[in-house]
Amino acid sequence: MTLDVVLLILAVVCLAAGTLGTFVPVLPGAPLAWIGLLLGHWISYMQIPVWVIVVCAIAAIVVSVLDNVLPALMTNRAGGSKAGTWGCTIGLIAGFFIGPIGIILCPFAGALIGELINDSSDMQRVFKAAAGAFTGFLLGTGLKLATAVAFIWVFVMYIIF
Repeated sequence: MTLDVVLLILAVVCLAAGTLGTFVPVLPGAPLAWIGLLLGHWISYMQIPVWVIVVCAIAAIVVSVLDNVLPALMTNRAGGSKAGTWGCTIGLIAGFFIGPIGIILCPFAGALIGELINDSSDMQRVFKAAAGAFTGFLLGTGLKLATAVAFIWVFVMYIIF
């Protein structure tokens, strides 16, 4: 097996794992997908330019930071607490074991439960805060998914051309 084949296999695995990482909290989605691009840079017949690797690295860093900041910002903006943000994250982990519907519904349910545990005196605030946490989660996940798909597109374009 040649080095190019090994690098290609590792790159595809990293890109796939990075895409999966957009939904699985323990996998660093965008950075893992970027590693796939970096491996592609070293494949002799792909020749991904350094500037593309650098731009994609910056995108991966920005998306990773936003993914961690958006849920908290959206929760705070909606009047929520850290309990809502934590509940959203725990709900996502639980939802992963339930399936696609769980991945969508459990983060909101977790944020709602977190806010209820924190302060259940104002139900309107609880629902608003849970919706804010869930919106932040959706924005972060959407950004990670779009970034991973863009990295896959770049990878495929350099294989084809």
